[in-house]
Amino acid sequence: MMIKEKVAVLVPAPEQYKLDSTPFNAQIFEGTGKYATVPYNRRDYYKIWSIKGPATLHFADRSVDIDRPALIFSNPLVPYSLESFSNDRSGYMCVFTDEFLKTKERLDSIQESPLFKVGSDQVFFPDETQLSFIHVLYSKMVDELNSSYVYKYDVIRNYVNLMIHEGMKMQPALSDIQYNNAASRIASLFLELLERQFPIDSPHFVLKLKKANDYAESLSIHVNHLNNAVREITGKTTTAHITERIVSEAKALLRHTNWSIADIAYCLGFGYSSYFNNFFKKNTGVTPLSLRK
Repeated sequence: MMIKEKVAVLVPAPEQYKLDSTPFNAQIFEGTGKYATVPYNRRDYYKIWSIKGPATLHFADRSVDIDRPALIFSNPLVPYSLESFSNDRSGYMCVFTDEFLKTKERLDSIQESPLFKVGSDQVFFPDETQLSFIHVLYSKMVDELNSSYVYKYDVIRNYVNLMIHEGMKMQPALSDIQYNNAASRIASLFLELLERQFPIDSPHFVLKLKKANDYAESLSIHVNHLNNAVREITGKTTTAHITERIVSEAKALLRHTNWSIADIAYCLGFGYSSYFNNFFKKNTGVTPLSLRK
C-alpha cells in the first residue's frame, strides 16, 4: 500500500527536499493551482511547515481539521497524509535532519523536543501576530540559505530554534476527529512505516523500530490496537510482517554486500551474531553463512 499525500501547497518535486548534500532546506510557496497528489515517500528529515487550510491532516486513527492558518511539526517516525480542500498553494516549509540542530551545547536528539516527540501535539493555530513573526522567520531562513555567508547554517539554526520556541507558546489544535476506517488507515501507515526503514545502505545504520510496540509508539496507539488492525486488514500479525521484512533485507545484504555477518546482525538490531544466526535459520531453514556461500 502507499499513502498518498493530497496537497495543494507542497507540489514541487520531492527531490527538492533531499538533504544529501545540505543539512537544511527551506522554501516559500505562492500562487494557486489544481490539487496535486504526491506519494508518501521515505523521509529521514524533520519538517516545520505552514499552510492556510482548509485541509485535514490524517494520522493513524485520528485526524485534525485545519480550517485556518496552521503551523505543523512533522517527525519522520510518524507517518501522515494531508488532504487539502483549497487551490491556494501559498505556504512555507523547512526541512532538516536531527544532526542539524545538534551543537556542542546541545547534544540531545530533537526527538525529545515537546513538539517532535512521538505522541505530542503537532498542529498549532497561530494568531495574527505569531503568524506574521513566523513568516518573517521563513523569509530570513530562505534569504540566508541563498547567501554566501560562511556561517549561514549557524544563523539558520537560530531561526529554526526560534520557530520551535514560537510553536511551544501556541495552543495545540484540539479538533481531532476519528477516521471512518481506522483499521485500514492504521494497517496502511504501519506498512509504510515498516517499509520506510529499508533498504539499509550502511553498516553503521541501526534499525530503529524492531518490535510491534516500537511501531505502536510511533503511531501513538496501543500495541493491541495496532495488532488487531493489522491482523484484520492483512490477515497476518504485526510481528509476522516485521519478521518477513527483516528476513528479506537480511537476504539482500548477504547476497549483495560484502559486509560481515556481524555487521549485518548489528544494523538489523541484533546485539549478537548468534541471535541473528538463530533468527535467520528459524525463519529460512538455513544459516546466514550458507546462504552467502
